[in-house]
Amino acid sequence: MIARLKGILLDASFTQAVIDVHGVGYQVLIPMSTFDTLPRPGGEVTLLTYMQVREDAITLFAFATEQERSVFELLITVNGIGAKTALNILSCMNITNLCEAIASGDLKTLKKISGVGPKSAERILVELRDKVKNIAPGLTFSTSSGGSGNPELDKAVEDAVLALGQLGFQGPKFQKQVQEVALEIPEDQRSCENIIRKVLQSLNR
Repeated sequence: MIARLKGILLDASFTQAVIDVHGVGYQVLIPMSTFDTLPRPGGEVTLLTYMQVREDAITLFAFATEQERSVFELLITVNGIGAKTALNILSCMNITNLCEAIASGDLKTLKKISGVGPKSAERILVELRDKVKNIAPGLTFSTSSGGSGNPELDKAVEDAVLALGQLGFQGPKFQKQVQEVALEIPEDQRSCENIIRKVLQSLNR
């Protein structure tokens, strides 16, 4: 198996690249996130690879980081998600946002990705929700160490994070801020709506 390539970048597009390794040109398929890290043609590049062997073809998929490759390998274990669809998912969302969407059960966000239908999105959530913790720990609330131990509070926080995520407020640091704000609200007033209102007030200070 070919797990890594180090050589000179000969050519690249948004979806593939050709790397010269000691005179041998390896064509690899890449996500957009990897393309963004590539040097100009003629520059040295090192990529992590996943080799797919089939009866009619041997295909190399390449990634800039171990996280990208790990998420790709998880995605292709999901029934109905092929390698090209997995690459498309990685091209549409960065690793942090994708793992957040999966960990928080954000079906709506996953369904927006081209090539991912409702059933595929549901399977991704069901099959990978716990597994992405190993790639991007601390992204869930109800079962992670970052949870409060109060199921009702954790659910309110999760709903608030999902709603605020639609407004563009995302990332682990922001999730932590939402939890901290929620804990400042009196227990009998810790609804999703009140958490959102309080967070937006704190951001406008």
